[in-house]
Amino acid sequence: MSDNQSWNSSGSEEDVETESGAPVELCGVLSKWTNYIHGWQDRWVVLKNNTLSYYKSEDEREFGCRGSLCLSKALITPHEFDECRIDIAVNDSVWYLRAQDPEHRHQWIDSIEQHKAESGYGSESSLRRHGSMLSLTSAASNYSATSTSSFKKGHSLREKLAEMETFRDILCRQIDTLQKYFDACSDAVSKDELQRDKVVEDDEEDFPTTRSDGEFLHNNNGSKEKLFPCVTPKEINGIDFKGEAITFKATTAGILSTLSHCIDLMMKREDSWQKRHDKEMEKRRRIEDGYKIALNEFKKKSHFGGPDYEEGPNSLINEDEFFDAVEAALDRQDKIEEQSQSEKARIHRPTAVPSGDAYTTVGTYRFAQQVEEMVKNHMTYSLQDDGGDANWQLVVEEGEMKVYRREVEENGIVLDPLKATHVVKGVTGHEVCHYFWNVDFRNDWETTVENFKLVERLSDNAVIIYQTHKRVWPASQRDVLYLSAIRKIISNNENDPDTWTVCNFSVDHENAPLTNRCVRAKINIALICQTLVSPPEGDKEICRDNILCKITYVANVNPGGWAPASVLRAVAKREYPKFLKRFTSYVQEKTAGKPILF
Repeated sequence: MSDNQSWNSSGSEEDVETESGAPVELCGVLSKWTNYIHGWQDRWVVLKNNTLSYYKSEDEREFGCRGSLCLSKALITPHEFDECRIDIAVNDSVWYLRAQDPEHRHQWIDSIEQHKAESGYGSESSLRRHGSMLSLTSAASNYSATSTSSFKKGHSLREKLAEMETFRDILCRQIDTLQKYFDACSDAVSKDELQRDKVVEDDEEDFPTTRSDGEFLHNNNGSKEKLFPCVTPKEINGIDFKGEAITFKATTAGILSTLSHCIDLMMKREDSWQKRHDKEMEKRRRIEDGYKIALNEFKKKSHFGGPDYEEGPNSLINEDEFFDAVEAALDRQDKIEEQSQSEKARIHRPTAVPSGDAYTTVGTYRFAQQVEEMVKNHMTYSLQDDGGDANWQLVVEEGEMKVYRREVEENGIVLDPLKATHVVKGVTGHEVCHYFWNVDFRNDWETTVENFKLVERLSDNAVIIYQTHKRVWPASQRDVLYLSAIRKIISNNENDPDTWTVCNFSVDHENAPLTNRCVRAKINIALICQTLVSPPEGDKEICRDNILCKITYVANVNPGGWAPASVLRAVAKREYPKFLKRFTSYVQEKTAGKPILF
């Protein structure tokens, strides 16, 4: 993430929502994972109207966005280990984003969640609201979601349920009628008892005499009145109690019959529903098994995934898969380089080669003292054979090619510096070091470099170079900033061979700062070339057949990152011999037929 990252929103950081309750708009620079070749790239990201869009840069917004996501159904996942990373997934589309720091990541997550909640999805209140509406709709329509076939199968049962509704209405009317009858009877009995009490309380002299019929009482004045008048309210006279009872009995019998029929129907359909349930459970089991198989296959093909499957402290790719992927990528690069190497060798670049005296001076430029110390250390330890004070151990031997290893521990990290030796006929040490040091020929023989630039020229024999190496997936891309110096070693004995060296070691420079795109590797490399001349026969002049160059290449590389140690050792043992053979063959082709340069 660049230091000049910009941020903008329509609200303050303290008040994330506006006064109207609408979520704020947010825009700024985030690093977006592009692909395994280019890795993380800075992009201008805009959050507006429930949509997340990104542009290549802020200046290119007028050309349209590169992509956008609707946040209504987006899944926002803060990374478990990376405090600056956000993963946003919508169906099969996944964006991997990195903020400048955890605080900015938290701000982006809050804003995205607010836009998502505003869209009507994701919040608890919206879920409850949608659930209530669904329940009401379902209750109103009953069978609205049922298929035609299930509707036909349930017709008989629903018909019986409709009969139950009819019986219920009849029973309700009958209960109301009976209740009126019982209420009328109760009122009549109450009135009768009241009349009886009134007659008993009359005086004896006014008590009427009883006639033989026993129905009427006569007063003294000769008038007669009924003793207990018949209570015949209208409510009682209009009710056929016996008929109502028969109807009530028939209705209850119909209800029991209908219930029995419903039970029979449900029992008959129970087996069918059980079979359908078992079939659905089996289908679900097969789907779950298929999902597990697909998930395992996806993990096996993890190298096609996002940043979680590349080199890192929490990488999901195991060590064996890491090694296989690196080896496959190196094989592809080798095939491509074989096709283009012959064309590179035929390119003619005329350059003036300074005399050997120009490379013998120590110099007064920056880092001059550091260069002298590096040269001295390499001349002391690098030329030793296996064993000795440097403790070089022979690990590979292929003809004239030998590879040594020395175990070194630096800051708790185990590093294995390697040394490769080789003998080449027909070239001098000056020529080999010249083509190795001169940047004009770098791309002709170096197959691992993607691009490089000259940061600063310190002197005629010392430069500072920044170069990025081709990415070998799943390893992260590496870059190197180093000082490269070429020197001719002054011999103390006239019998010592003519010796040249190129020393490359990491430095810091303000014009090549660290970037998020690459992992900065640290190097300490020396190429030491000794020219051996066999005297020609008679008076013949020395030709290339009389020249032999002994090459010693020492590399102490700290690649940084989290690449497995076993992979680093295996790649080094494979690539160093191939590199020396390729480079020396290139020098032989370039010097063939040209005057010898001592």
